[in-house]
Amino acid sequence: MALGRILSGDPSKSSKLYLVIGGLSLVKAIAVRNDQERFRRELVDAGLFIGVGIALRKYSQLKDEKRAEIESQVPDWAIGLATSEPAKRGVRKMAKQRLGSQSEPEPTVRDRARGLLSS
Repeated sequence: MALGRILSGDPSKSSKLYLVIGGLSLVKAIAVRNDQERFRRELVDAGLFIGVGIALRKYSQLKDEKRAEIESQVPDWAIGLATSEPAKRGVRKMAKQRLGSQSEPEPTVRDRARGLLSS
């Protein structure tokens, strides 16, 4: 799995998923402990999943700390300004303009030909 995909979304949820998969792999390794080769593979898998889960958990905590640090540096008047009703309307208007201009369909060859013939 690509590193970008692992880090996108909510890393705390992903970390829980990886930790659960690692735990299940560890249980599976215990279940096949008589087969040395398979036991070793399952332990490696469990270690990798648990390691990625712990790393994602640390990344999530670091991300939350940085977000809180940045938010604490923003003055209250700027937060009030950004959350005011005129600012919200401006953002909505800009979004509608950008989405509206992108949602116009491209003219087809037939439409272009009709335009040329009619002019």
